[in-house]
Amino acid sequence: MDEYKSVKKYLNKDEPAFSYRRSILSYLNKILISGLLLISILCIIKIYPETKDFIYQHVYQKNISFSSIHQFYKKYFGNIFPVDGFVKEETKMVFQETLNYKTKESYKEGVQLEVGKGYLVPVLDSGIIVFIGEKENYGYTIIVQQMNGVDLWYVGVDSSSLELYDYIEKGSLLGESISSEIYLYYQKSGEFLNYQEYLP
Repeated sequence: MDEYKSVKKYLNKDEPAFSYRRSILSYLNKILISGLLLISILCIIKIYPETKDFIYQHVYQKNISFSSIHQFYKKYFGNIFPVDGFVKEETKMVFQETLNYKTKESYKEGVQLEVGKGYLVPVLDSGIIVFIGEKENYGYTIIVQQMNGVDLWYVGVDSSSLELYDYIEKGSLLGESISSEIYLYYQKSGEFLNYQEYLP
C-alpha cells in the first residue's frame, strides 16, 4: 500500500519536484537544440564557403529583426526561463501612461512633439532596445525595435536605467525629455516611414 502511494505521488504532475524536473529537462533540451543548430551552421559554412558571404550580408550588413526572433522563440520554445512557474511577480508596474503632447509638427524625416522639459516619456509599443547613444545630425537617441518590426527612434529622451537589448513593455517608462521637445522617427528596412500612420 505504501509502495502504491509513493508511485502515485511520483506520477502526480502537480507535485513541485515533478514540475521542477520537467522544467530542467525542457531547459536542457533547448540548450541541446541550440547547440545542434550552431554545429549545423558551422558544418554548412565549412562545406559550402559561399554561405559565409550570404550570412555576413544578412547578419552584419542588415538590421536583424530581434522582434521576429523573440516571437519565433516564444512560439516554439516558450519562456526563456526554465523555472517560470516558480518565479512569481512580486512587484507591479507603477508607470502605465500614454504619450501626451501639446503640439506636433513635421521635422526632418519624423515629427517634433512639444511635451515640456522633464516630461516622463512612455514606451509607445513593446520592443527591444537596439541602440542607445549619439546619432549624427540627431543627437542623443534611443532606438526601440518594436514587435511589429518597425524601429522607433526616440530623440531627446534621457534614460539612465535602460541598457542595450533590454525588452521594454508598452506604456512603461522610457525616460525623461531633455528639453521641452522630443523627436520621433519611424524606420523600417533602412527607410523612414510616415509618422502619421503610427503616432497616436
